[in-house]
Amino acid sequence: MDTYDVVLVAIGVSVLGAAVLPRLLANFPLSFPMVYVALGMVLFALPLGLEAPDPVAQPVLTEHLAEMVVIVSLMGVGLQIDRRVGWRRWRITWRLLAFAMPLMIALTAVVGWWAGLAPATALLLGAVLAPTDPVLASDVQVDAPGEGGEDEVRFALTSEAGLNDALAFPFTYAAIAAALAAASGAGISSWIGAWVVDDLVLKIVIGLAVGVAGGWLAGSFLFRFPHESRPARSAEGFVALGVTLFVYGTTELLHGYGFLAVFVAAVTVRMRERSSDFHGVLHRFVENGERVLSALLLVLLGGAVVGGILAPLGWSGAIVGVALVLVVRPLTAGIALSRSRLPRSHRWAIAFFGIRGMGSIYYLAFAATRAPFPGMDQVWAIATFVVLLSVVIHGATATPVMNFIDLRERARALRAGASTAAIDLRTRPAGLDVAPDQGSEDR
Repeated sequence: MDTYDVVLVAIGVSVLGAAVLPRLLANFPLSFPMVYVALGMVLFALPLGLEAPDPVAQPVLTEHLAEMVVIVSLMGVGLQIDRRVGWRRWRITWRLLAFAMPLMIALTAVVGWWAGLAPATALLLGAVLAPTDPVLASDVQVDAPGEGGEDEVRFALTSEAGLNDALAFPFTYAAIAAALAAASGAGISSWIGAWVVDDLVLKIVIGLAVGVAGGWLAGSFLFRFPHESRPARSAEGFVALGVTLFVYGTTELLHGYGFLAVFVAAVTVRMRERSSDFHGVLHRFVENGERVLSALLLVLLGGAVVGGILAPLGWSGAIVGVALVLVVRPLTAGIALSRSRLPRSHRWAIAFFGIRGMGSIYYLAFAATRAPFPGMDQVWAIATFVVLLSVVIHGATATPVMNFIDLRERARALRAGASTAAIDLRTRPAGLDVAPDQGSEDR
């Protein structure tokens, strides 16, 4: 049997499935990632002559594959968000980034150290498993541009995933610096100052600046020029891909965080001419590309499981993985949101759906090529196990949990509407019509 032909068939099935599966699975406790990981496991377990992928042995290839999936997904996530950026409008997002994420990294590092990992390796484990995933979290994200579905739960999970995929970078660099210092016998004082200035401050500033500038320029080109100057309809979708690659590459060349720049550029484009239907064109193109790329990577992840990437996991690693998904993320996000005004069900839904995925794979491959980390085989096993656990648990619960929240919201809205109507009938003079409040979004 010709392996090349088998690969072509597998790619064809993956691409076709990426187009139809999300709609077919919409009302079932299954998710797109669950199906594709299972497909990969079956495909590489069959006697077809396919060699199982090994991300541990090929970290550079793994890094670039995951990198492409993440940056395309970040552009799509940014284009989805209808809500204007603001301190109050995004306050739940800021809580998750400022409190939940650092606390998640710290607790994960402690748990990893308990499992026997070296300090630098434990810090790396915390950094790579800190970002929630914009690729695998489509079931709990906001709807397409202009289509609504932007309740607090979906908005918080979408915006958090868009930003923390970039903000895990400083902590990954800290782990790399700590590993290099440990290998050379140097102490923390040898790298902490440069890390704060370069990795924690400068690269974030560059990413924000390039993202805003790139998004503004792209928005000006798309929405400010006369209609006849815009790209031909057949090439409209490629504009999103061009902006994504240009902004990401430019930011990386300038020594900034490209993930951050891509998401910020997408949000900036979305904020320009918000009523244009062109946002939908851009988003659909990016979404389709993301599905195809993520489908292929998920199949490879399933193949890696068959190939034995989980072999070094052990009982301690399995306990760490379960604790991270079911205890550490819900606990840290719950603490961050404890003083928010969200209903309790919303707070715990946001805390529970800390979906892990391609971002974690990317960061792990990125770090593996830049410093020697003791126990990397076990870290790969734990990270893969966490991603698989997240795919299964969050994939099976996303639809019923979000449906429950939607029903609760509709019931609350109906009660509020009935109460408002009763008060209105009792208090306003006969014949006086009061226009509904149109400015609540900006308050």
